[in-house]
Amino acid sequence: MRIVLVGPPGAGKGTQAAFLAKNLSIPHISTGDLFRANISQGTELGKQAKAYMDAGDLVPDEVTIGMAKDRMEQPDAVNGFLLDGFPRNVSQAAALDEMLRAAGMKLDAVLDLEVEEDEVVKRIAGRRICRNDSAHVFHVTYAPPKAEGVCDTCGGELYQRGDDSEATVRNRLEVYHTQTEPIIDYYKGQGLLVTIPALGEVADVTKRAMDALPK
Repeated sequence: MRIVLVGPPGAGKGTQAAFLAKNLSIPHISTGDLFRANISQGTELGKQAKAYMDAGDLVPDEVTIGMAKDRMEQPDAVNGFLLDGFPRNVSQAAALDEMLRAAGMKLDAVLDLEVEEDEVVKRIAGRRICRNDSAHVFHVTYAPPKAEGVCDTCGGELYQRGDDSEATVRNRLEVYHTQTEPIIDYYKGQGLLVTIPALGEVADVTKRAMDALPK
């Protein structure tokens, strides 16, 4: 299957992508992983992306599209893939359509993880990270530490990352609404969009997504 996963920041795309890709035996292809792999391997596209990122600029669509194309042509993606973070706008969606058309392929579904904006803010702004080990993550509501501000695992201080503040989260949501949300109508017009309520237990959301996919 060839699937695109969309949804606002905090919707749980990364978590759901990992479970869905495993259940469907297809690779999970995320934009973040593409950038990191190309930059660490020193590819030409990676060098271009790094130059833009180091200058504080957005990586142009053609660089991102090139990385995605290279990844989708790898042997493990021949029978399908799950795209997470790409396409990010309508131009990238149109480019993906053209790539697949040229290869005699098409998307099977676009899964839209739907979460209310206030819930997104609550999820992200409530995160607390251990200063000693960033792998130790808590949440003031959903996974609170036993002692406020103290890591259960190592006793380190818990803090809120700057990009997890409410103001930053709302700004990220505004960027999502402006740049990425239009692809929802784009894919709805193609009859590919499936909306998945993303509240509840992770396993329940995964089951909703699996049940909604074309058989």
